[in-house]
Amino acid sequence: MSEIDVVAERDESDEHEQELDPEVRARRDAALRHVRKLGDPVLRAKALPVERFDEQLAGEIERMGQLMHDSLGIGLAATQLGVLHRVLVYRTDPEEPITALVNPVLEWVSEESEAAEEGCLSIPGVQVEVERPARVRVSAQDPAGEPVAFEADGLHARVIQHEVDHLEGVLILDRISRAQRKEAMRALREARRETGAEES
Repeated sequence: MSEIDVVAERDESDEHEQELDPEVRARRDAALRHVRKLGDPVLRAKALPVERFDEQLAGEIERMGQLMHDSLGIGLAATQLGVLHRVLVYRTDPEEPITALVNPVLEWVSEESEAAEEGCLSIPGVQVEVERPARVRVSAQDPAGEPVAFEADGLHARVIQHEVDHLEGVLILDRISRAQRKEAMRALREARRETGAEES
């Protein structure tokens, strides 16, 4: 599998960024400014269930989908935008429409697990290998409040688990060993230094 197939929220390498069309890169940079980064306390907060399915929620979901698309991500949770709602959006296939899940619950996870590299829009410059259940059963509501339930596997299951983690205040750094976390933090500091150098 290529990196694009296994990363739950794409955080492209510097090499790929250099290949981006300037307009796409500018749109991505603008979108990423809305995404809360590691250290922001909201990323450790537990999101609250959505009770009102109205135009405000529809607008919130539309904004999330647009920011995810512009940032070249494949998943985004409301908490990453500082909104404590149990809402997530994802799209694992660029040819498919964006899916929104409201009040998602993992009803069942398989005993079988798979390890794959994940990145996170909230932790730029970091890629870590995360082991997760290979299959999940999900129940949720759609943006209109109608119940939905399905099973997912592969990248589909991984992205949903990654985003549900965000709604619980859990990050990929919590799912790796201390040694891996130390290495990830080193990569994060390096990425921040490079970003600072670019902006100054």
